[in-house]
Amino acid sequence: MKTLPAGFQAHLDEGTTTLAWCWRLQRRDGAVFGFTDHDRVLAFAGTNFEPETGFAASEIRSLGDLSVDAQDVQGALRSDRITETDIADGLWDNAAVEVWLVNWQAVSQRVLMRRGSIGEIRRGRHAFTAEVRALAHLLNQPVGRTFQYFCDATLGDARCGVNLTGPVYRGTGSVMATIGDRRFTVATGLGAFASGWFDFGVVEWTSGANAGRRAEVASHTLASGTATITLMEAPVRPIAPGDAFAITAGCDKRHATCRDRFGNAINFRGFPSIPGDDLVTRYPNETDANSGAPLRPLADG
Repeated sequence: MKTLPAGFQAHLDEGTTTLAWCWRLQRRDGAVFGFTDHDRVLAFAGTNFEPETGFAASEIRSLGDLSVDAQDVQGALRSDRITETDIADGLWDNAAVEVWLVNWQAVSQRVLMRRGSIGEIRRGRHAFTAEVRALAHLLNQPVGRTFQYFCDATLGDARCGVNLTGPVYRGTGSVMATIGDRRFTVATGLGAFASGWFDFGVVEWTSGANAGRRAEVASHTLASGTATITLMEAPVRPIAPGDAFAITAGCDKRHATCRDRFGNAINFRGFPSIPGDDLVTRYPNETDANSGAPLRPLADG
């Protein structure tokens, strides 16, 4: 149960109220935005809450169990505040949200109804709908290790231990030409790296429309001194000739790759000897030793 400020409680007791909803959002890049369903700007706690966005909220759903409470917020896309490009680029993913109920005639009379984060965002032609998830959604996040064949560490992190800053695992270059919306060629800078070296790696754009953003690499090939990079997904902003980037090597999470490419088998965070589906489906063949010994998992390549 919430304890309301005395002034706000007195206003509610009057019967005729002047209430408005306000949303304060802080994106992962630190930018702060304020929106309200009132028809003029409201200001408090160092934030201006703007009315021109056309925001409209559904009811707040709260349950007594540990399921995730949610509220939907709808609004029109505006180029100067919330753009479709920023949504697609992930800038609003998991943004922190505060939902306030405010007396718009005296904004000092207000109550914080909930804190949460932006969940699923559904985009239409002229508007978007954002889900505001309560903090209970953090309880749904996996905790602890996963027992699996492949490594569950991120290449280069503290658990992995590989230093990706060295020239062996990192290269730089610029786009020579684009092929479609997620493939491009590189004339110089990557000629010393064999085909496949940057498969599953990461491109960090250092100039151009995508500067400061990262993209996962699907494949890397080298032919006649020209490297071709294919990204997992097309960037939200188009790639253009001359865009500069840095690229780091990738890992397919297999024990053999960790051992042979990175010399890091001691830090492998998977379980390469764990029995898999192949053990369940194997059966004796005429060419097997048929010595009576138990069948074993297929050897790691």
